[in-house]
Amino acid sequence: MITARELALNVLQALETDNKRSDQLLHRMLQHTTLNRIDRALATGLVNGVLRYRSQLDFIISHFYHHKLEKAAPVMRNIFRLGAYQILFFDKVPDWAAVNECVKLARKYKGERMSKLVNGVLRKITPESVALDEWLKDKSLEEQLATKYSHPLWLVERWLSNYGREQTEAILAYNNQFPLFGFRINRLRTSLKEFFSDLVLEAATHEECGIENFFLSKDFNSFEPAVTEGLCSVQNPTQALACLLLSPREESTVLDLCAAPGGKSTYMAELMQNQGELTSVDLYEQKLLKTETHSKALGITIITTVVADARSYTQEKRPDSILLDVPCSGTGVLGRRAELRWKLTPATLKDLLTLQEELLDHAAELLDEGGILVYATCSIEPEENTGQIEAFLLRHPDFAADTENESVPEVFRHGQAGKGAILTLPGMYPGFDGGFCQRLRKTRLSSDGHAA
Repeated sequence: MITARELALNVLQALETDNKRSDQLLHRMLQHTTLNRIDRALATGLVNGVLRYRSQLDFIISHFYHHKLEKAAPVMRNIFRLGAYQILFFDKVPDWAAVNECVKLARKYKGERMSKLVNGVLRKITPESVALDEWLKDKSLEEQLATKYSHPLWLVERWLSNYGREQTEAILAYNNQFPLFGFRINRLRTSLKEFFSDLVLEAATHEECGIENFFLSKDFNSFEPAVTEGLCSVQNPTQALACLLLSPREESTVLDLCAAPGGKSTYMAELMQNQGELTSVDLYEQKLLKTETHSKALGITIITTVVADARSYTQEKRPDSILLDVPCSGTGVLGRRAELRWKLTPATLKDLLTLQEELLDHAAELLDEGGILVYATCSIEPEENTGQIEAFLLRHPDFAADTENESVPEVFRHGQAGKGAILTLPGMYPGFDGGFCQRLRKTRLSSDGHAA
């Protein structure tokens, strides 16, 4: 029978060659095991922890492994990482147990000789034998932060340039915390007061977050039955800001482009009191099936899903408003998607900028005159956010930034709000992911080609 540590190793190994997300791989592998809840939590914690601290772990291991770690077999690197992570970050796991379990894994996957090597290296690693600050003191600031907080050097360099040291350290530290769950009360079926009149739910640890009908919690299990019943949804409150900025009206026609898996679509339908027309367009049919299932559970009937490329999709009736949540680098959600920081490259970012531009231009064509377009990302990179908007407005003189934001809570109306935008950085608000959204209005052009 597979153990929690071996399952974690298998997920880490799969991520070496598989483009799937770690949570998807974990879910798939856990479905085929008989691990109890405690062991499932252990496997999940090990995967996420190793992914978060991978470069720091490699830096530490390299001080005790007298060969080039990057030349070791991937399975050996991951076994070393699992062992070092447990020794340095897991208080409830005795060091000897962490070492012994990793020795067993090395023996199973690489033989007796390699198991002895794992034993020798991991027994030298202890909280007392690791002098991280001393080892880093002669490195540049960028290298120190990249290693200490375990992020790619190129990202750290970007953030230092864009946000300065204090804000960059706050982002880095936040990304290494285990994220809170965000929950959205389904206003079509209940209210916040009624929801928490249930004594079990009221007793579960939770906190408000500044957005009506949203709350945060470390405890998913207590709220899982309510999610299944359609009384609430799992959604980070940052995602709500784009919907509130759009502020869709009842009986209006709304288009959600790049919509799957549909969290923003269902929230907008709730804001519309399930009255009007809402079309959710996405390229991937399987993801849209989740939107349909979720809508049914919430009692939402106004959403129509369409499988199509958002760069070429057309519809007869022009929408009053469009939400365009574009594919992006995801640098605002690195705390929630631990492996993403290691998969991103500057080249990936460049390709995404081209796609975002194409999506924006096509959305502009679809929108009715006088309509509202909200552009949204889960990125904190200026090129994907304000940079895209500035370039878009130069290409489209029939659009202008719209500063109407009365539906957005006051606490979020600062910074770029005067330009019709909201930027949240990881760590700026407890429990909030990083993200950006911009409200734009399509205006009527005068005879001289300027907005009327």
